[in-house]
Amino acid sequence: MASIKVQSLRKEFVTSDSTVVALENASFEASGHVFVSIVGPSGCGKSTLLNILSGIETPTSGIAEITEGDKKARNGYVFQAARLLPWRTVMDNLLFVQKDRDAETRERCQRYLEMVDLGHTANKYPGQLSGGMQQRVGIARAFSIEPDVLLMDEPFSHLDAITGRSLRKELHHIWMETRKTVLFVTHDVGEAVELSNRMVIFGQGGRLREDMKIDLPFPRDPADDAVALTKANVLRTFEELDLVAS
Repeated sequence: MASIKVQSLRKEFVTSDSTVVALENASFEASGHVFVSIVGPSGCGKSTLLNILSGIETPTSGIAEITEGDKKARNGYVFQAARLLPWRTVMDNLLFVQKDRDAETRERCQRYLEMVDLGHTANKYPGQLSGGMQQRVGIARAFSIEPDVLLMDEPFSHLDAITGRSLRKELHHIWMETRKTVLFVTHDVGEAVELSNRMVIFGQGGRLREDMKIDLPFPRDPADDAVALTKANVLRTFEELDLVAS
């Protein structure tokens, strides 16, 4: 079972004339089959946190690690944009991140493409797909390495509302089937309520302000009264924490 541990985490970005604190004394833990959304206003360190956990950035101080037992866990990363190589086919984009490219690996990649309803696109190129389809390929690619933890950085922020809702349903289905640990960055409270069973809220200066459970049954319809009420309560929490721009 994968475990995420963040303890007293601080991250500074230093330039020639200033020091910007992106994260300050952040601490939380998560493990098992959980979907944790990291929520907060722009510039509160959400993406920086994922970059540190994935190894893209290094912390200034503190601990940020993902482990599986006594070893480092395997992470999958889904970015805001799909970041597909345009000169490679869809299948070759999935194979590009694999250790092996044998028949078994191809079969696994094909299975994840089919899970996002794109099994028929294996031999197509990214330019032949819509933006939403490319993002689904990105999700399939991340799952295809069979990570212990999936890190997702606002993967639906550039999509229209209808496509985004469709992809949230697909993501939830895959999460339930694979039982992975997911850490999902979003600025959209409604999206977090629809997907998560836990929400970690950050404020400006990268300070963790609230850690709350979302106790609603799955699947969740954003038009459902209980979902709408939970969203309203979370937004009220934002106001009480003074996290809403004036």
